Amino acid sequence: MSTTSDFLGHPKGLFVCFATEMWERFSYYGMRALLILYLTKHWEFSDTTSYLIYGAYTSLVYIMPVFGGMLADQILGSKKAVTYGAILLVFGHLGMTVENSEQVFYLSLALIVSGVGFLKPNISTMVGALYDEGDPRRDSGFTIFYMGINIGAFTATLLCGYLGEQVGWAYGFGAAGIGMLFGLIIFLWGQKYLEGLAEPPSKKYLEKVPGLKGITYEYWAYMSGILMVVATWFLVQNSQLVGQLLGGFGVVFIGAWLLYALFRCDPEERDRLIVVGILILFSLIFWALFEQAGSSLNILTDRGVDRVIFGWEVPASMFQSLNAGFIFTIAPLFAMLWIALAKRNMEPSTPIKFSIGIILVGFGFLALVYGMKSSESLQTGVIWIVLIYLLHTLGELCLSPVGLSSVTKLSPQRIVGFMMGMWFFASAAGNYVAGLIAKATASESSGNSSEIFDIIQKQSFMDVYTDVGLMAIGCGILLAVITPILKKLMHGAN
Repeated sequence: MSTTSDFLGHPKGLFVCFATEMWERFSYYGMRALLILYLTKHWEFSDTTSYLIYGAYTSLVYIMPVFGGMLADQILGSKKAVTYGAILLVFGHLGMTVENSEQVFYLSLALIVSGVGFLKPNISTMVGALYDEGDPRRDSGFTIFYMGINIGAFTATLLCGYLGEQVGWAYGFGAAGIGMLFGLIIFLWGQKYLEGLAEPPSKKYLEKVPGLKGITYEYWAYMSGILMVVATWFLVQNSQLVGQLLGGFGVVFIGAWLLYALFRCDPEERDRLIVVGILILFSLIFWALFEQAGSSLNILTDRGVDRVIFGWEVPASMFQSLNAGFIFTIAPLFAMLWIALAKRNMEPSTPIKFSIGIILVGFGFLALVYGMKSSESLQTGVIWIVLIYLLHTLGELCLSPVGLSSVTKLSPQRIVGFMMGMWFFASAAGNYVAGLIAKATASESSGNSSEIFDIIQKQSFMDVYTDVGLMAIGCGILLAVITPILKKLMHGAN
């Protein structure tokens, strides 16, 4: 690509995508930080009901990008899809400021889920399109882009969390909506810097859909987005159906993966594809535990942690900024560590990195349980919450960056799209399972009140967190034990 439109050594379009994604993540994480507290405190749902709604919502956030990505690939192109998704997100976040209608609340969640479905997969595609194949700037460009994600997440949890809990729910959700509006404006303003990239893949979007009275494929795609909103609106209110859908799709995915590996691949491809499937399964376990941050861990922080720092009681939601903050400071150190180890032929293999990540998540839970047990009162010291976020972030840095890379490296090129779908499906399933784990922490004594935290509920948290912590360590050790087999099946692709 010509460098005439470069800024700081990268295409100007990168910084348009950076700002759009930063504000989109600002809006998403700002709302996510408040959601479980809003469910229990404002709507006064029971902990059990709140956890199930939260789990259904977060799992759908990972499912819908599959459909949004398909509509962009086949009809809309990335630019139109991102614009449409951003518009849905603005309406969804601003709808969250309406505090007196439960159905408006569910509709707002549905708009946000569908908006993420159109925006999230396609903004990343757009970043990749800014660089020619083999351009050495590509990796650093994506690094800059992903920094936008963490900047958005870090600032949102602090600002939206503070406004939502200290000023009013509508102010916190409204700030998230205004952030997304900024993102939409920046994207529309900056389209001239995309230099014709991310346009529709063909003229199909102008063609008429047979049998639909002159409706073009473009409008059909937009109508499909509205159908996604309606479907999500229904599913988020019937979380058990989300679990059934995930189970059904899971059987189909696993069956297709196995049949393809066994009957459509040569021996080396088959072996590598089996490794991908196993890693995806362990990633599901990781996300099911890691995603307690927005649900049960948020509730525990709100009710069972002494949050007074220098005389100010810090709002519980603001602690979710720790994850993004630790990524800022630690990710560069990890990058240097892997490079240094690689130079000495000591860099851990991909399965071992997965294993370390899962074990660290387990240690995080056990460390928090130790802190809860050693606290003389019901309230646990804030240092233990900081520690669990630190350990979980270290685990994320071991597993998440290499996950997508391993899928692309180990999957045959002709099926890599399907396997990427499996990866994101595992994230969706992990988020749903996270809701079920969080549900197990709820005790009958908490009832419908968000103010009650007694020894029974504290013990419930300790029991569940002990169980999942030990399970995570066991799964991590199991993965480490079978790593020699997996490395052999990888045939040198690490």
